[in-house]
Amino acid sequence: MTDRPSLTDYLQLHFIVVIWGFTAILGKLLQPLDSSAVVLFRTLLAVLGMGAVLWFRKQSIQVSPTDRWKLLATGALIGLHWVTFFLAARIANVSVCLAGMATSSLWASVLEPLVLRRRVRLIEIILGGVVMAGLYVIFRFEFDKLVGLLVAVFSAMLASLFTIINSRFTQRYDALVISFYEMAGAVLGALLLWFGTQSLDSTGARPLVQYVPEMPIQWLWLMILAFVCTVYAYSVGVRLLRKFTPYMAVLTVNLEPVYGILLAVLIFGNDEHMTSGFYLGTLIILAAVLAYPFLNSRFTKAEARLPAST
Repeated sequence: MTDRPSLTDYLQLHFIVVIWGFTAILGKLLQPLDSSAVVLFRTLLAVLGMGAVLWFRKQSIQVSPTDRWKLLATGALIGLHWVTFFLAARIANVSVCLAGMATSSLWASVLEPLVLRRRVRLIEIILGGVVMAGLYVIFRFEFDKLVGLLVAVFSAMLASLFTIINSRFTQRYDALVISFYEMAGAVLGALLLWFGTQSLDSTGARPLVQYVPEMPIQWLWLMILAFVCTVYAYSVGVRLLRKFTPYMAVLTVNLEPVYGILLAVLIFGNDEHMTSGFYLGTLIILAAVLAYPFLNSRFTKAEARLPAST
């Protein structure tokens, strides 16, 4: 990190988390457009939007050849994350999808030490165990939505991985340049999934599924998804990684279920009402999220005193 986050940085981070909480709702509103098609057209519009902003600013998009390939590969990872994210919301519902995404801090605590070569911290292991307990409670009471929850947990792992990878790039390149290359990679990844899904569906087993938007309202939702939830929110999110650690950023993003579930209940009503066990499990996960800043401060101070006492 280059400097400490300000109050404005924290508010911006929470604002984009609210926006990201709305993306699962947009994915559901875009039905019967296939998940791969949603991501393909979202990222395609986003690349055009980012390219237009970069051209208007006359900003260079030069990066090293090695980093260009790494950014494109990271973008393909992001595309897969978004496809599984929307798929989870459709297999189960928006609330279950967002609850599964709340496990991203658990994945960050495992993946960040491996990728960034730092030591594993006890507090992160403990909170990871609490998150697992919350997941168990959800599994137990919402077993009929097990597949959707598992897909969401896998999507959360991908989200943690590309957040950690991006924390390195933000120290070298502008956030919009990073986002431009990664969205281009996401287009390529989504395109492969889009062709692959259509090939698997060549028998017509899913007759109601669309692979190209056919209604004006779908294009409206896609433009909101591309320009607000991607061009704006993703670029700001990448920039904020200069101020926050990957684990702290992922942990804050875990508040996405709170904002998203509230919005989903308001918009979809009874379709999003869950059992008390689901809300208990989600509450356990969020308790771990909210406890982290306080506990991390205590553990950091305790660890700092250890050398003096030996």
